[in-house]
Amino acid sequence: MAQVSIVFYSGYGHTKVQAEAVADGAKSIDGTDVHVFQIDEDGNWADDMFDKLTASDAIIYGSPTYMGGPAWQFKKFADASSKLWFEQKLKDKLAAGFTISASTIGDKPETLNYFFTLSQQHSQIWIGTGLMPNNDSKATRDDANWIGSFSGATAIARSDLPPEEMPNAGDIELAKALGR
Repeated sequence: MAQVSIVFYSGYGHTKVQAEAVADGAKSIDGTDVHVFQIDEDGNWADDMFDKLTASDAIIYGSPTYMGGPAWQFKKFADASSKLWFEQKLKDKLAAGFTISASTIGDKPETLNYFFTLSQQHSQIWIGTGLMPNNDSKATRDDANWIGSFSGATAIARSDLPPEEMPNAGDIELAKALGR
């Protein structure tokens, strides 16, 4: 049975919607056991998280993009993961990432690059979305990868809309595809 862990922080609930879609995508593969770990507002996580990460075959990182990078709560986790790094306990595990911001670009690539760098420090194997962009004249926001993200799943959540309204269907489908 494949073990997939998703580690994320969500400030307003939009990233949690994305994380749930990533989990749904991973769960759609027979024989996959999925563990979802949400970092709380104070930057804390479940006591057994590092043990589960060590036992996982794949780890998917998620955070909203705030001020050009991941939220401090996620960074607190990343810094604490140095104990796993020292013993290379995440070596050769698959890694991926997802992020969301209120703007179309919103420096989301910087957050994905942060996740990539973290994964490389842990000697993990990075995977991207594997999807071509939906960028022809018929494409809409409800098409998967309408933004054209290759290195990870990205999404938009307008700052005045609740998680029940955004991210949109295309961004949710991209997150599911990343999980698969």
